[in-house]
Amino acid sequence: MSEKKAVLLFNLGSPDSTSIPDVREYLKEFLLDPRVIDAPAPVRNLIVRGFILPFRPKNSAEAYSSIWTDEGSPLIITSKKQQKLLEDTCQLPVYLCMRYGKPSTPDVVRQIAKDGISHLLIIPLYPHYSMASYETGLVAIEEALQDFTPETTYQVLPPYYNDPGYIECLANRIKPYLSNPFDLLLLSYHGIPERHLRKSDPSHAHCLSCENCCDIPNPAHNTCYRHQCLETSRLVRETLNLSEDQCSVSFQSRLGRDPWLQPYTDKTLDALPRKGVKKLLIACPAFVTDCLETLEEIQEEGKETFMDAGGESFKHGI
Repeated sequence: MSEKKAVLLFNLGSPDSTSIPDVREYLKEFLLDPRVIDAPAPVRNLIVRGFILPFRPKNSAEAYSSIWTDEGSPLIITSKKQQKLLEDTCQLPVYLCMRYGKPSTPDVVRQIAKDGISHLLIIPLYPHYSMASYETGLVAIEEALQDFTPETTYQVLPPYYNDPGYIECLANRIKPYLSNPFDLLLLSYHGIPERHLRKSDPSHAHCLSCENCCDIPNPAHNTCYRHQCLETSRLVRETLNLSEDQCSVSFQSRLGRDPWLQPYTDKTLDALPRKGVKKLLIACPAFVTDCLETLEEIQEEGKETFMDAGGESFKHGI
C-alpha cells in the first residue's frame, strides 16, 4: 500500500467569540496548561480559578473586541488562509489544529485517523522554541496521535528561527516601511518567564548564567527561546543593512511577579521618546500568525503608550 502523506499545522488558539463566557473558557484551558503556568497543580488552580478567571475574562473580552473582525478571530482566519495556500502549493492534505479552542487538537487528529493518513509532517506556527508554545502544542499532538492513530508516523519541523527563507520573508515584510524616515525598528517578541529558559536548558547551567550567554555556542541554544529570538533579530537586521543603533529587541506581555525576559516592551515604548526616538517601526516575529494578545497589546496599548510619551509616528509592520 502506498503511503498517504499530509501536513499538520498547529497554532495557539482563540476563543470562539468575544463573549465573556467564551473568553473565560479559552483562558481557563490556556492558563491551566502546566507548561504555561508551571506551578504545582494546586497552586496553579488557585492562581487561575481564584485570582485570574473571576476578573480577567471581562477585560480580555473587551480587548479582543477591538481587534476582532466580521469573519471572527484574526488568528483563526489568517491560519486558515495559510492552510489553504500551503495545500494549494504542496498538493497534499493540510490540516490545522489549535492547542486551545477550536479546531481542537483531538478533533483534528481524529479526522486524520479517519482519513487514513499514514505519515505527517508537523509544522509549528512558532519559529522559536518555547515550552509554552512550541513544546506544549507538540506534546498535545503526540498524545492525540498515540490515542487515536498510533500507527501514523510523523516528523516535526524543528525551530526555523534562523532559516534563510523565514529571515527573507521577515525582511521583505519590513522593508517597505524603511522607505520613509524612522528612528528605530523595534522587534518585539512575546515574553516568557526567565524560569522557562532554565527549565528548557538540558544542562540547567547555561541559560542566564551570564549576561552574554546567548552569544556563547552551547547545545542549550536548541531549546533557548531568548537565543533564538536574538538570532532572528540579528539576521533580520543584517539582511536589512541596519546598524545596531537602528534595530532593537524587546519582549511584550508578562503575568505575575516573577522576572520575565527583558527589556519589557511596554517600558521600552514609554522610554524611547525621551531618548529621541520619535518615529518608531515595530514588528512582532514571535508567531507566524500573531496571537490576539500581540495584536491588541501592540496595535492598541503599545501605540497609545508610545504616543502619550511623546512619540510622533508608530508603524506596526508585521
